[in-house]
Amino acid sequence: MNTEELLISTEELPLSYTQQRLWFLDQLEPNSALYNIPIALHLEGKLNVSALEQSLQEIIQRHEALRTNFITVNGKAIQIIHEETTWTISVIDLTHLSNKEQEIAAQKLTQQQEIQPFDLAKDSLIRATLVVLSETEHILVVCMHHIVSDGWSTGVFIQELTTLYKSYIQGQPSSLTPLPIQYADFALWQREWLQGEALQRQLSYWQNQLAEAPDLLSLPTDRPRPAVQTFIGTRHKFTLSLELTSKLAQLSQMQGVTLFMTLLAAFDILLYRYTGQEDILVGTPIANRNQSQLEGLIGFFVNTLVLRTNLEGDPSFSALLSRVRETAMDAYTHQGLPFEMLVEALQPERDLSYTPLFQVMFVLKNETLSDIEMSGLNVTSLRLKGQTSKFDLTLSMENSADGLVGVWEYSTDLFNASTIERMTGHFVTLLEGIVSNPQQPISQLPLLTEVEKQQLLIEWNDTQLNYPQNQCIHQLFEEQVEKTPKAVAVVFEDEQLTYYELNCRANQLAHYLQSLGVGSDVLVGLCVERSLEMVVALLGILKAGGAYVPLDPDYPTERLSFMLQDAQLSVIITQQQLVESLQQHQARVLCLDTDKETIAQHSQSNPKNTATANNLAYVIYTSGSTGKPKGVLVNHSNVLRLFAATDSWYHFNPQDVWTLFHSYAFDFSVWEVWGALLYGGKLVIVPYLVTRSPESFYQLLSQENVTVLNQTPSAFRQLIQAEQSATTVEQLKLRLVIFGGEALELNSLKPWFERYGDQKPQLVNMYGITETTVHVTYRPLSLADLEGAASVIGRPIPDLQMYVLDEHLQPVPIGIPGEMYVGGAGVTRGYLHRRELTVERFISNPFTDNPQARLYKTGDLARYLPNGELEYLGRIDNQVKIRGFRIELGEIE
Repeated sequence: MNTEELLISTEELPLSYTQQRLWFLDQLEPNSALYNIPIALHLEGKLNVSALEQSLQEIIQRHEALRTNFITVNGKAIQIIHEETTWTISVIDLTHLSNKEQEIAAQKLTQQQEIQPFDLAKDSLIRATLVVLSETEHILVVCMHHIVSDGWSTGVFIQELTTLYKSYIQGQPSSLTPLPIQYADFALWQREWLQGEALQRQLSYWQNQLAEAPDLLSLPTDRPRPAVQTFIGTRHKFTLSLELTSKLAQLSQMQGVTLFMTLLAAFDILLYRYTGQEDILVGTPIANRNQSQLEGLIGFFVNTLVLRTNLEGDPSFSALLSRVRETAMDAYTHQGLPFEMLVEALQPERDLSYTPLFQVMFVLKNETLSDIEMSGLNVTSLRLKGQTSKFDLTLSMENSADGLVGVWEYSTDLFNASTIERMTGHFVTLLEGIVSNPQQPISQLPLLTEVEKQQLLIEWNDTQLNYPQNQCIHQLFEEQVEKTPKAVAVVFEDEQLTYYELNCRANQLAHYLQSLGVGSDVLVGLCVERSLEMVVALLGILKAGGAYVPLDPDYPTERLSFMLQDAQLSVIITQQQLVESLQQHQARVLCLDTDKETIAQHSQSNPKNTATANNLAYVIYTSGSTGKPKGVLVNHSNVLRLFAATDSWYHFNPQDVWTLFHSYAFDFSVWEVWGALLYGGKLVIVPYLVTRSPESFYQLLSQENVTVLNQTPSAFRQLIQAEQSATTVEQLKLRLVIFGGEALELNSLKPWFERYGDQKPQLVNMYGITETTVHVTYRPLSLADLEGAASVIGRPIPDLQMYVLDEHLQPVPIGIPGEMYVGGAGVTRGYLHRRELTVERFISNPFTDNPQARLYKTGDLARYLPNGELEYLGRIDNQVKIRGFRIELGEIE
């Protein structure tokens, strides 16, 4: 910079580009403390107050920036530099207060100074307050506006303050050398330099470097992002051990990089592991004082660089570090382009809820306020709490005698303190993993602390259960028949069967089926309309030792044809009017109506049991990822352990009345049928037309005194509306409403809770999947849940384990989204005739010593909450759930 060319006139002085942006932000949102730079020093010893004030006044006199105001002339900002100022320090005496009162008052004063806004046009943009605690104890709080200062300037300020104070208490004049130039010179020079080819060279680099960059880094948050960013925040401090600090320095040296690059690469990995994004943009400040004349100036020089890291291909840490080094070196070469010009040139789509180009910042501070020496005084820098956050998250690190010190500055709109504490643990664990093995792929580097690992893998999955494991569903039903033979088992419209009658009819069918060759693991198709016969047939197939394959007559012909071909059935049970809808099969067809007499000739006694708990009970077809349905193979043991595992919550009993609301081709029906019939309860089959009329269904619930209702959330929402519009309000006897089949929007329950409260009936959310036998998690709901928007699905039911893993099968930390994997006794055999798909979706469980144990890969996104509950976040693929049925978008197309 040629100072002789820049003799400043007192005409209108332009702002530097960085100042221009801050001025503009101040116009948009005046009275903000977001750009205050506070310093607080604790002074012990005999303080010479007049020498202190004289020192501060001299600093203001030396640096024009501290005598500058910013005014608007014809809609344009210009800077006014005052030749003289009447600046004084304000002194507040707290000597009359007790120690405790002093502490509170001093803290309050410091915070006030920190958040008191500046008027850029009128106020002095540096203020100082001296808090007197005693003759030998003071606190000095200095606050500057960022438009005239920056982090480096803080170091200059402290250095000059200590030098001047030393001179003045000795009665000496200032020993500081006069400044060759002032900040306004820099502002003019910058505007003259950044033109033509110099500007184009810088712009081209950044436009190319940030082409097609993502707009937002979607960090998992504790609360939804507000529509307009408030910049309210706070800080959290942590320290790395001296050993880890020294190993990081050694690693940097060995890899030929700076400590900044090593820490940034580690931070990038943390962000990648939190978000799954491989294209990460992080902002970082750069001093931007390339000429020696600028080094001693106080002013706003700092520029912001956007460092874009590509983490594709799961590189080792060392390989990633090379990428980071190259990016940083290129960015330093092109550091002259002010960030504000970059934003203007790139024109990113603006969104008031987050900052443009990047939302996360990383800072490694060189200047530190820990070694301040003032003559005759013991000086310590007070760490201010901070009440703002310019970005979603900023990680600042600096060296200290105890090791590297980190400070998170974070938005309290988005994050809880506990989340940031966990993030600290993950960052430290990651750094330790990096120094111990820098050649490890970044996906395999450790993230979880030992405590969290224990919690996620063991404590929250410590689900053990003892139950008889050698029985079949129909055997438990037969035991129930012995206990309550005359009790009503099943009702349809105006017909009913007692337990004894149902058992006899099912036995006759079972003997007939056995005569046709049905035995264990033989698949029997079942295509019948809702009726008592449907339940007779289900039981009859199981008693014969076979497994039923539901063929819902309401399914499209194409789907039914595919299932018939795929299942290769030997026998199909149906009704005469449905025979024509079943085409292209080689099975023996048995019609419950026209073959009634043949069936009735068989014995009514229980047939000899040929199946075991490990034989198939049913094969239910669910949507496939190719648009082709796939049959899920479910054993008797899978079903019986479901009821054993949930018994202590629900206490199903003979007084219960259940509805069979759902199609028997949807596995929610398995829960409805056997929840009633294995406990002596009554099962009311809901006629098809009634399932489609919430008003009629509401009446049926009342007439039949239903106690246990199972609903998809969308069906229940319609039921609530029907009740609200009903002319006469029915008396309901419900004790349980259990949700499943699709994500629950808690807010939809508000009218229900307002009417019934949250105790009786108890509403329960259960997440489930056919491949892991109906239900997986359990979450009782209460009025308090209405305040949250999240779909909380609770905890795994006893005897299941839930793992939330990333794409490399690593457990993700609490609060971080991942894919749900289910382990335990509910995991079914796999898919019928789909060996490859079974191997792909049912994987061996890496978290247990049992070689037989498997995990089912659900394709659902979730995250663990700090209390051990799971929050459901939606599908990974493009399957949707419609009234609980999993539908592949390919099937609709």
